[in-house]
Amino acid sequence: MSMFIGEALTGDGNEVSHIDLLIGDKNGPVGVAFANALARQSEGHTNLLAVLTPNLAVKPATVMVTKVTIKGMRQAVQMFGPAQAAVAKAVADSVEAGVIPKNKAEDYVIVCGVFIHPAAEDNKKIYDYNYEATKMAIANAMGNKPSADEMLAGKNADHPFKGF
Repeated sequence: MSMFIGEALTGDGNEVSHIDLLIGDKNGPVGVAFANALARQSEGHTNLLAVLTPNLAVKPATVMVTKVTIKGMRQAVQMFGPAQAAVAKAVADSVEAGVIPKNKAEDYVIVCGVFIHPAAEDNKKIYDYNYEATKMAIANAMGNKPSADEMLAGKNADHPFKGF
């Protein structure tokens, strides 16, 4: 398959994490999206590579895309700190667990959309929720979840943020 798609939401309050991601071959559409995410940045949307620590990027190479305009250093530090550490660790743990095949770690790339609420304050929750959501989104993507039957079975579920 040239593209795996995953989504997950965990947590609560302003630290809630919502991850949308694409996993695919460097030579396919996800590779193009990956390159564009790094090459076409704009004010308030500074995309970054997921690293375990400076100079130790994860494999598959993962670009984190901001889903909310970053407005200030506090929010930027949360993206470049606890969110980045969480996403990187979730990718590494997913390779270690075999969810992402280790033999594909050099062939695949990941584009990971990360939400940081402007009023988020608790960095530990930001880390914990983004780690959990990223691992879940990767597992969903690699497992082709939800299936069409699962989607149809849950189509009348109450969306928690629909506003009514």
